[in-house]
Amino acid sequence: MADRPPQGKLKIYLGYAAGVGKTYQMLEEAQELKRRGQDVVIGYFEPHGRLDTIARTEGLETIPRRKIDYRGTVFEEMDTDAILRRRPQVCVVDEFPHSNVPGLERTKRWQDVETLIGAGINVLTTMNIQHLESLNDQIWQITGVRVRETIPDWVMQRADQVVMVDLTPRALLNRLARGVVYPPDKAQKALEHFFQESTLVALRELALRQTAHEVEIRQVDYDSPGFQEITPNGDESGEAPRSVDRILILVTPDPSSAMLIRRGKRVADYLHADCFAVAVGRDNDLRDLDLPQREALERHLNFARNLHIEARVLQGQDVAGTLVEFARLNGITHLFIARPTQHQKTKPFGRSVVQEVVRLARDMQVMIVADRGSRAHSQ
Repeated sequence: MADRPPQGKLKIYLGYAAGVGKTYQMLEEAQELKRRGQDVVIGYFEPHGRLDTIARTEGLETIPRRKIDYRGTVFEEMDTDAILRRRPQVCVVDEFPHSNVPGLERTKRWQDVETLIGAGINVLTTMNIQHLESLNDQIWQITGVRVRETIPDWVMQRADQVVMVDLTPRALLNRLARGVVYPPDKAQKALEHFFQESTLVALRELALRQTAHEVEIRQVDYDSPGFQEITPNGDESGEAPRSVDRILILVTPDPSSAMLIRRGKRVADYLHADCFAVAVGRDNDLRDLDLPQREALERHLNFARNLHIEARVLQGQDVAGTLVEFARLNGITHLFIARPTQHQKTKPFGRSVVQEVVRLARDMQVMIVADRGSRAHSQ
């Protein structure tokens, strides 16, 4: 619309672990933009005691943080309202996936960033690959750590540019040993989790693949000054190419549904495919389930909606038949179902449903997905 304010642009500096240099590179660009005459401020910066990174903030205006008293402790968060009042051209925002203190207007920092972009402010930000929602299960399998602060994949896909800041695992471990990344006590703890060389190699590979994918779904206009103008691949209208693939995910009350939703969504994004998540119940309001099951199912459906997956409840007595009928009516090509565990095989969504879906859906690809591993820490 003619009266709508122009959207700001988002540039993400992506890494695979702390210490690869994301924040340093972000601040380098901020300094360069300032040299070119742009109005640049720091909205949020987390120094982690890294002197070379702190030095890159010299001469850049910093917006004071907002102090929040929560349960007797004072926390400092980015002051989004103060940035909006200041209205810079460019704002530097460290730690994109951060969760805000409860009680603020927005629960996540990426939502604060969306507010800034909506006001026409360009944003430079940082994140690591382990915070991408669709990779949550793979990160758990690689590291044994269940990452709690994540961003939905669609948020990254809306970014105008994603740049990977790379460093070999051996070089990163050398930085850790020299005390550049963390002080000695914290460095030792890091070596027990993310900073094992085999783990870093796997995380780096994920980051490289994701960056390649992000480049693939964008078209770069190299004539744009300051921020590179990036739009999805497609025709002159800027619309992404439509895929013949359509993905359907069966959602149940079981915890494995969260894993299945992430897996299905990730495949859908790679195929540029439409994605649906459905639950099947005897009643549309799921009253046939007991309260804990109903709450779990509704939680999974809302999780799917937050990832921009179309989610709905189908009414039917026969789970497999209802699911496959919906799939055929909607041109589904890939159907994702969680593999039941031993104790689930006699339950309503267990072995009989999986086998019946496989029997009925011979004209589509049925993916029976196992939920690997059960170990987890939290981050």
